Amino acid sequence: MPTLLVLGATSDIGRAVARQFAHKQFNIHLAARDPSKLSALQADLTIRYNIQCLTHPFDAVDFTSHKLFYHTLDPRPDIAVCIFGYMNENELVINNPDETLRTINTNYTGAVSILNIIAEDYTLQKKGVIVGISSVAGERGRQSNYIYGSAKAGFTAYLSGLRNKLYSKGIHVVTVLPGFVYTKMTEHLNLPERLTAQPEDVARSIYTAVQKRKNTVYVKWFWRWIMCIIRLIPEPVFKRMKL
Repeated sequence: MPTLLVLGATSDIGRAVARQFAHKQFNIHLAARDPSKLSALQADLTIRYNIQCLTHPFDAVDFTSHKLFYHTLDPRPDIAVCIFGYMNENELVINNPDETLRTINTNYTGAVSILNIIAEDYTLQKKGVIVGISSVAGERGRQSNYIYGSAKAGFTAYLSGLRNKLYSKGIHVVTVLPGFVYTKMTEHLNLPERLTAQPEDVARSIYTAVQKRKNTVYVKWFWRWIMCIIRLIPEPVFKRMKL
């Protein structure tokens, strides 16, 4: 039975991904800063789907702990999904150096740290799948969230380079660009209903992308064209826009 690692399993998307893959008969490793919050999910997945589900402490910004964390997983995961992220109001992030670092380290540096370790292991095995959840916010900097967006832009570029490097090793890398999603992280935002996905939509998209070995996935198809239009706006015009 294959095994999935969920990095950021207490998030709404993390829980949905775990349920989706458990339903497809994957054993599950749930990893989060506070694994005690995962006990109910662990019990439910184990009983409902008759799989093995284990919980593990994992802190995205405690970089020195990442290697030990990964190498103590038993069994090692066949698929690793990097879901954790952090977003606060842009003005708060700009004016608070701790918030700036937290945004960058959670959304970029921490993800790169753990995925480098996983990629090294998969290279030795000559197999494996890595899934990273980035954001359409990284496709063009906007005044409303450019710190978060710049971190996600870096993560998108990282996943692209990793996919390029690992392809010849038999390892597949998927970049997921969800657009707006109803989660705890976005509950303070007034999101447009028609443009916003549910965590379960993201989970199904990830499972399909893994099975079909897709490279880049927009959870809601129209985000591909929305972002294409935004990228094509000339800079003299774009810089005057309130986005």
